[in-house]
Amino acid sequence: YRSEDENERHFEMEETKLRYGGPQADPDGEEEEDEEVEEEEEAEEEEEEEEEEEKPASVVERTPSPMRMTKADEEEAKKSAERERKKAEVRKRLEAAGRAKNAKKGFLTPERKKKLRKLLMLKAAEDLKQKQRQLELERQRVLAERILPLPDLDRVNLNEIFEEFKKRVISLESDCYDVNYLVRQKDFEINELSIAVNDLRGKFVKPTLKKVSATQGKFSKLTKKAEPRVDFRTGLKSAK
Repeated sequence: YRSEDENERHFEMEETKLRYGGPQADPDGEEEEDEEVEEEEEAEEEEEEEEEEEKPASVVERTPSPMRMTKADEEEAKKSAERERKKAEVRKRLEAAGRAKNAKKGFLTPERKKKLRKLLMLKAAEDLKQKQRQLELERQRVLAERILPLPDLDRVNLNEIFEEFKKRVISLESDCYDVNYLVRQKDFEINELSIAVNDLRGKFVKPTLKKVSATQGKFSKLTKKAEPRVDFRTGLKSAK
């Protein structure tokens, strides 16, 4: 590959050859042709060496040097920079809007609500277990009070044990009767008070109505026999 000066020199030599009798008028033509061939071979060898040096291990994009950048490349670079700047501005605005939205939601974010719900469920389960444990302890205590331990029946008189249990049953039955009587008294008082409250408010207790189907009356009307009508015209006297 020739430079511009070499190309001009070559064109001038060709013109002189054509003017003064072609290639015979130039005694140094063969030598110049040999030099040109050698220069072309050297240029080709240099290009091959440069290509071998530029071959990378992996595929890499070749970036143009700043000295060879044209106006189109500069405009493309400016456009890409402008696009990146606009993207950064949009990203900042979206982040700011997201932060403002989260700030408006207040203290209870979805994650905090989820954690709070989980803690409440754990606390409720723990309270339920504690309540069941307390009920079981109370049950065991009541059973221990009410159930008498049985001694060795071989060495103790059975009549004494029978009398003791009989007294215990009689006392429990009397207590049960007293409790039931108190419950009935309380129910009667509650009913009396509710009636008095309704009278003061002007509201009366609605009586319970008998449930009757809507089609029952219609079928009864259809099945009822028609009563004979009395014709009064037959009993009238004819005027003469």
